[in-house]
Amino acid sequence: MSRRGLLIILSSPSGAGKSTLAKRLMTWDPEIRFSVSATTRAPRPGEQEGREYYFRSRHEFEAMIAAGEMLEHAEVFGNFYGSPKGPVVAAMDEGRDTLFDIDWQGGQQVRNSTLGQDVVSIFVLPPSINELESRLRGRAQDSDEVIAGRMRKSRDEISHWAEYDYVLVNDDLEATAEALQGIIAAERLRRARQPGLNEFVRGLNREFEARGTV
Repeated sequence: MSRRGLLIILSSPSGAGKSTLAKRLMTWDPEIRFSVSATTRAPRPGEQEGREYYFRSRHEFEAMIAAGEMLEHAEVFGNFYGSPKGPVVAAMDEGRDTLFDIDWQGGQQVRNSTLGQDVVSIFVLPPSINELESRLRGRAQDSDEVIAGRMRKSRDEISHWAEYDYVLVNDDLEATAEALQGIIAAERLRRARQPGLNEFVRGLNREFEARGTV
């Protein structure tokens, strides 16, 4: 019995473990497709078209927005970023799930799109604010100023937790990864996502009739 693919939205404040959980989920099921964003910024050394991003001119990006070809988009520091609809629909029709690593604003746009009925949204919370800051500092990638900015932004991001279908507190990475896998496994089995069930049950009833069972 075939099914339509899911749109899996994974959001969290920076440092809560979203990227690590996304990698764990795709290792668990390599058939899950990661949504590649489009952007108007120039490619950086080593980046390839269709791998890191779909690189588009501003005119091309705006034309995609006008044509309804973007599931979500935003302008960040003078450049557009967004999720093209075409590759996602193609994956859904093949029964493949697509994973979106996006913030609450992008998630809101995807949920409100024509594909909203196929969305499963998960928000990841840190076990504490102190632990969140500790994880950000543990990366040793950002200055104190950048970390302070991320912490200020985290409060706003966390305020949107109730908009999501599921909320996970990432206090133990292994347990949280297992819980995430369990959510996806259960969502795949929802009756509405198994279009072949009606015909399957009709086949069972035909078997009853062939046996003369009332």
